[in-house]
Amino acid sequence: MGAAAVEIDLLGIGLAGPGLPGWEASLPVLRGEQAHAGQPTVVPPPTCLPAAERRRAGLAVRAAIAVAEAACAHAGLAPATLASVFTSSSGDGGNCHSLCESLAAPDPVVSPTRFTNSVHNAAAGYWHIAVTGRQASTSLCAFDASFDAGLTEAVMQVLALRQPVLLVACDAPYPQPLQAVRPLPDAMGVALVLAPGGTVAQPLARLRLALQPDSGEPAEAATACADAGLDALRAQIPAARALPLLVAVARGEAARVVLPGAGAGAGKGAVRLHIDVIGSA
Repeated sequence: MGAAAVEIDLLGIGLAGPGLPGWEASLPVLRGEQAHAGQPTVVPPPTCLPAAERRRAGLAVRAAIAVAEAACAHAGLAPATLASVFTSSSGDGGNCHSLCESLAAPDPVVSPTRFTNSVHNAAAGYWHIAVTGRQASTSLCAFDASFDAGLTEAVMQVLALRQPVLLVACDAPYPQPLQAVRPLPDAMGVALVLAPGGTVAQPLARLRLALQPDSGEPAEAATACADAGLDALRAQIPAARALPLLVAVARGEAARVVLPGAGAGAGKGAVRLHIDVIGSA
């Protein structure tokens, strides 16, 4: 993307997080009409997964697929037609914990299902099998900057492919003792359907994005959420870095959103992502 700005359309959103039970249901909180209440995340059952696969899939996979389904339905697009980018800071923490327990047992035996779910592209695999999708898919991780990196990758694919792309960001907490060293308060999933500018007459929002490499000058601060509860989530869960963008879209107002990006806080080499919400339906 370079330093030059590019424009894309946002066609659909899927959301599940603490006190955020879906995009439509969360609009009063995102618009500032209600204060955020820290309720546990409720992940709806992914309808595209057969019952047996729903039982095998961990929380991170189910949350990712639930928001992916919601975003595609919101956009009115068939899931099988979309290339995808899945991003997560840590994958399925519960599955990782179970594997560690198995390997630490006197007779270590690893469940084949646990092993299958341990790969970082497990959510993407479940998704594309479930929707019979044959489009390209990328899975990535950039620790706390995973949403920023996923959005950057998805935008690049929109520009390269000239077709809509599904972005799915999801994080789920580890059980103890891993939770003590990688604390994530709850599961959070955000999915966006992005498309080339002008794909539809009335997108949910039109976004202008630009990467801003460190220039040695003081960097523009990352955008915070005015609601204290939402801002706490933004600071604690990598996927919740999407919240300032969702707030701007929900309010339907022109706004500048700055994401910390990769290398945040590292000084030289840091790259921030600037997003101008320049039009909303």
